[in-house]
Amino acid sequence: MNIPTKEECFCLIQEMDMMDHIIDHSIMVSNVALCLCRFLKEKFPDINVQATRSAALLHDITKTRSFDTGEVHSETGGRLLTDLGFPEIGNIIRQHVILDACPDTTPLAGATPVSEQEIVNYADKRVLHDQVVSLERRLEYIKIRYGSKPEFKCRIQLMWKEALTLEQKLFSHLPFKPAQLSDLILPAIVKE
Repeated sequence: MNIPTKEECFCLIQEMDMMDHIIDHSIMVSNVALCLCRFLKEKFPDINVQATRSAALLHDITKTRSFDTGEVHSETGGRLLTDLGFPEIGNIIRQHVILDACPDTTPLAGATPVSEQEIVNYADKRVLHDQVVSLERRLEYIKIRYGSKPEFKCRIQLMWKEALTLEQKLFSHLPFKPAQLSDLILPAIVKE
């Protein structure tokens, strides 16, 4: 698997002229994802922490330009990373808004591994601007910010349901509750 280094991620962020507040958001999403990896890796040793970190840092890589172009930034961001030779990272980025498959929380779900896509998707749902907030607060913001557009209402409902299911799946494997997540975030990685 070809994974951009942290330095390469920040170079790409600079090349794409990402807005500062989107960079700050992406750094915090990466910090949340790394925190989740730190605990989930004990039960799921196949989680690729470097891929998760890079995808979290780059999940909004085309968001700044999407304000002008109207593009779906999850799709174009995924495509960009794939075109740059990082197809696995592109796949994670493509799924940071809506996952390809809904998380499995059936009683046998303990056997279902947690994926890098799920970690980045959930980490993004827990960060409002550059602050870790509850899932409810973040999704309420999304409803207010994007919910007035009829074409997004159905997508937001799907996202809400998926996020609640994903939270249930992830935290069934974690030794802490969702409300404790912000207390466990390590100091921020430094922009380079």
